[in-house]
Amino acid sequence: MAVRQAATAGTPGPRREEEAALLFERAHYRHDPRWLLPVTPRLCLACALELLPDPGVSLVRKKHMLSCFQDALVRHTSLVTQLVSQDQRVCIHFISVLFGLLCSMEDGSVTNLCIEVLIQITTHLKLEQTIHCLLDECHKELCNMPSMRGSLATLTLLGKLVDAIPALADELVMEHGNLMEHLLRGLVYPSEGIQASVCYLYGKLYSSPVAAEMLSGHFREKLFPLFLSILDGAQTKELQINCLGLLRQLLKYDLFVSMIMNQDGMEESAKNIEGSSGNTSLPLVLKKLLLSRDETLQVASAHCITAVLVHSPAKHAPAFIHADIPGIEAVVRSLQGSLKMNNIELHKQGLLLFAEILTRQPEEIKLFTSSAMCRDAGRALQEAVSSPVLEVAAEALKATSAFLRKDHQSTPPVQYGELRALLEAMLNRCAEFSQTLLSRRPLRHLEQTTHPALMEVFLSILHNLFVIVPHMKEKFSKKLEDLVLGRWMRASSSFIRLTLELKARFCSDLSHSALNQVCSNFLYYMCLNLLSAPEKTGPPSKEELSAVSELLQHGLPQISSRSPESLAFLSDRQYMEGAARQRQYCILLLFYLAYIHEDRFVSEAELFEAVQSFLLSLQDQGERPPLVVFKASIYLLAICQDKDNTLRETMVSAIRKFLEGIPDLQLVYTHHPLLLRFFLLYPELMSRYGHHVLELWFFWEDSSYEELDDVTSAGQPALPASLVVLFQLLRSIPSILLILLDLIYSSPVDTAHKVLNSLRTFLRRNEDIQVGGLIRGHFLLILQRLLVEHGASPSGASGNLPLLLSLLSLMQLRNVSEQELDSVAMKLLHQVSKLCGKCSPTDVDILQPSFNFLYWSLHQTTPSSQKRAAAVLLSSTGLMELLEKMLALTLAKADSPRTALLCSAWLLTASFSAQQHKGSLQVHQTLSVEMDQVLKALSFPKKKAALLSAAILCFLRTALRQSFSSALVALVPSGAQPLPATEDTVLAPLRMSQVRSLVIGLQNLLVQKDPLLSQACVGCLEALLDYLDARSPDIALHVASQPWNRFLLFTLLDAGENSFLRPEILRLMTLFMRYRSSSVLSHEEVGDVLQGVALADLSTLSNTTLQALHGFFQQLQSMGHLADHSMAQTLQASLEGLPPSTSSGQPPLQDMLCLGGVAVSLSHIRN
Repeated sequence: MAVRQAATAGTPGPRREEEAALLFERAHYRHDPRWLLPVTPRLCLACALELLPDPGVSLVRKKHMLSCFQDALVRHTSLVTQLVSQDQRVCIHFISVLFGLLCSMEDGSVTNLCIEVLIQITTHLKLEQTIHCLLDECHKELCNMPSMRGSLATLTLLGKLVDAIPALADELVMEHGNLMEHLLRGLVYPSEGIQASVCYLYGKLYSSPVAAEMLSGHFREKLFPLFLSILDGAQTKELQINCLGLLRQLLKYDLFVSMIMNQDGMEESAKNIEGSSGNTSLPLVLKKLLLSRDETLQVASAHCITAVLVHSPAKHAPAFIHADIPGIEAVVRSLQGSLKMNNIELHKQGLLLFAEILTRQPEEIKLFTSSAMCRDAGRALQEAVSSPVLEVAAEALKATSAFLRKDHQSTPPVQYGELRALLEAMLNRCAEFSQTLLSRRPLRHLEQTTHPALMEVFLSILHNLFVIVPHMKEKFSKKLEDLVLGRWMRASSSFIRLTLELKARFCSDLSHSALNQVCSNFLYYMCLNLLSAPEKTGPPSKEELSAVSELLQHGLPQISSRSPESLAFLSDRQYMEGAARQRQYCILLLFYLAYIHEDRFVSEAELFEAVQSFLLSLQDQGERPPLVVFKASIYLLAICQDKDNTLRETMVSAIRKFLEGIPDLQLVYTHHPLLLRFFLLYPELMSRYGHHVLELWFFWEDSSYEELDDVTSAGQPALPASLVVLFQLLRSIPSILLILLDLIYSSPVDTAHKVLNSLRTFLRRNEDIQVGGLIRGHFLLILQRLLVEHGASPSGASGNLPLLLSLLSLMQLRNVSEQELDSVAMKLLHQVSKLCGKCSPTDVDILQPSFNFLYWSLHQTTPSSQKRAAAVLLSSTGLMELLEKMLALTLAKADSPRTALLCSAWLLTASFSAQQHKGSLQVHQTLSVEMDQVLKALSFPKKKAALLSAAILCFLRTALRQSFSSALVALVPSGAQPLPATEDTVLAPLRMSQVRSLVIGLQNLLVQKDPLLSQACVGCLEALLDYLDARSPDIALHVASQPWNRFLLFTLLDAGENSFLRPEILRLMTLFMRYRSSSVLSHEEVGDVLQGVALADLSTLSNTTLQALHGFFQQLQSMGHLADHSMAQTLQASLEGLPPSTSSGQPPLQDMLCLGGVAVSLSHIRN
């Protein structure tokens, strides 16, 4: 009992119930806690062993347990492997239980789960005894089967097992030789699913050269003729692909190629083999597949032909050349000849025969192998359509309807000119027929009625036009409108609506059965065409289309009611028999297709209620609709739901129960923003399916929204409709952000980028939404889990980790004011520093956003929090060691991708050193820096790396201000050092040569005129002169009075009008004035500057410039250089008029920036 309580304690309601479902209540209290998985899902292996074979436990619960176990295997592979492998007897028993469940279940989703779990367990455990146990179970199961009817699951398992562990192929053949007899039984069993699984297994066996050699006799005597017959007669794509896969393995060996291409030998072998046809040849079979419409089969057959010819082109090429499939040339030539004769019956019979051939020809095999033959057939039909004899024209129309089938017109190049001529002949003939009707009926009567026979012809033609050229649907419907339908068709632009109205008008009383059938056929093919058209999320599977095809064929002829009656029938909650239910399915599909194509000819509110009633009726009768019907239902509910109208709780529960029976949400997913809103609006749906639906949503989204980044609020472009819906949901349900965080971490990189860019845009456009705590807390959990699971190598844990860290940095940058760091922030600092310490300098994608986060956290908080944060980070020896390695890489090649990361490393080191010195913080790891290498980096800077130079200068300025006494940073010599001169002793640890090198480097960098770099240079020069002045005022004066400084200053002043008001130049002049360097800046030149300042509009200057100007004024006043009384008064007034912020030294609000991917505090670099 204690174990069960521990497993479920502290878990919220639905989650607790879900986890409790994984435990076998009446037995769990007896189980040792070591069988309980320590992470979510809280599985107990002992409970699984008792629950799964228990006949009293529901199938749904067993399936749930298997699904959770598989999920745990994927997410916590090592933990689950340890759990299962604790006791080998228990492990083998567990495999036996799973295999027993596999063999006893008919539910395909359950058997698939069993197979996946068994494969994963055996491959992860890699225990020979467990593999032998599973093989023995499979062999025993096949031996005990009186019939192969229930063998599909076992055969599928064997195939996937050999695929996962290729070495088993040899073992199966050597130790389970009589298994081949059971495989032969499966090949002759009348089920293409079983045959496909057998071929798949054979393919895996013959992929092993050793097994292939041992099975050569088996192939020659038994498998060979049977296999070719099955390939020739295969109907399902699965069987065709698996047969071709086996064939490709066989064609790797000369022996098998010789056997297969020996026609006489095959006929001899086939005599004693049941189910084989001796007249099947491989070249003929492969050429048939080459003529199919399926590109996959075409490519596979081409590969097989190539594989044969590789062995001996001269020997085998003739067989492929002479293998022929009869064409339709003779029929077309006969038809052309008969139309020239004056024999109406011959015309009719010839057209009838042609129509039958066109109709019955399999879609997979092209009838017209050349465009010329297709052109001749079209011309013959055009001539027949224009026949003055109505009976001949009618047969010609039927033949043309079949000729316009899409697969008959797919031989390139398509003869569009010939097709246009044929279509015009058809429409002209229809116009003649309508004129005949006009002459026989009063005009007014014809305007009010539509002739059923005429509509039969038109819909038959329209059906074929729509199938072959769907992009011209509107053009052809307009042509029909001009010819016949007049005002009635102009009022209806939808083919679905038009056809339903026709059926309701003429076929409701069982009359006009031919028109009803034509309408039903037209709707049938159009619906299938629309459903199978390549949508954004891909077409439905072949199995789904087959199921839809069947229900449409049975249900469409029964629909002959108008829209209100159809809605009422859909809403009926009374007990529905099978035929009535199929009719409801059809009605729902028709509404779905109409709505998808923006033809909403029924009220949204009424349809919303009708679909709910329909789903509740299904629930009442314990039925599950076909996937495509449920997909349509969900879509219609999402589209028709009014903003102020929500589903009742019973309806939401019903929808969730339906969804629980669907193996993959993608099967019922339609990409639409309102469907996303539907799943996220209801907590019961979001908690279970929110992650998956958002994953699908971003996977199918086209735009990554990168163009929406970095746009000012005044110039923000309009958001796409999809993002508008998502952002509305994020504002009202912030917990969705947690799902998006998980998606960034766990999704494929492309999808994760879309999520990240969407979140960036949301956070930038919704600064009033305070979600930083929510995101940081969840990110902390993700990071802790990552470090537990991948502590040794976090860089290999997830390719999306850099994206998450980037988002974390963005959240930090979003804070525009200083804030105290709470406990979550401190834990994040600790975890991120720990993560950095486990990385190498090459892990740039992880380290760059991590360094940005650490840097911003240090500089965007209060002084007391800065001290606490610095103490936490300084305690990470791994981080300190990494920084030392990074600093040593500064002189790497110029095109090194680490340049941005090096910037962050120097800025962080400068920040750590300053905080440690200021707060006397404990140091756990000292950083060694070679001063000569630092100066070399400044003397020979990287190209386009001004920010890196600025970061190094920031570090140097900090070291100089501390007089190189930092407990964190130790300056070490670079190799052998010369004997110190007298002045070197005074300047220690600096040498005079290093001072000169640094000054020259600073002057060269200042000439680049980069604003940020220039400010860093001036700040470093200020600190250097202070350092020199404290040790030797003469040396400081000497450095400040160098003539080169004058040339430097005037080079900077020559940058443009009022260049003296640039903050770095003002600071530089202030510095030279402080050291009374009149050789650099004379009194007259100072006066010129003051006059220029007096004329300037100080209100337009930035805070940084005003601070520098204030310092310049103060220096002049302290030196008594304001001799001109009027000038002094003017400047004093200007000085007093400066804003208070300039004298307080506070950084501006926009101090934190991201420059080239590097987190930067402008005030840190300047000051």
